[in-house]
Amino acid sequence: MNLSFNDAELEVVRLAAGREGMSPASWAGRQVMAVAQHTLVPVSRDAGDVLRELIQARIHLRETVTALRALAATAPADGEPAATVGESAATVVEETLKAVARVDAAMVAVMRERRPRS
Repeated sequence: MNLSFNDAELEVVRLAAGREGMSPASWAGRQVMAVAQHTLVPVSRDAGDVLRELIQARIHLRETVTALRALAATAPADGEPAATVGESAATVVEETLKAVARVDAAMVAVMRERRPRS
């Protein structure tokens, strides 16, 4: 099998191969096999950026849930009923978990778009 690239494409391949300490031919062969075996699904730069943003948003939301759960477990301020603080924090935790579920659904939707259609 012969592959051909224009000068700009070949430079991209050379840089990618260099980052992994491989020859351009070896790197290209590995990528072709990964795509053929469906272990690597090509994605545009824009879609990749969207996925990275979704992953970061999900991480941030999970950290927020952890912080809110810790807050809900703490004692209320002087004069504030414990039930009010706990209920408010519990409500915020639930809303945050719903946001995590929406981010997860968006990630799945984007990942499905990356798969070739049969």
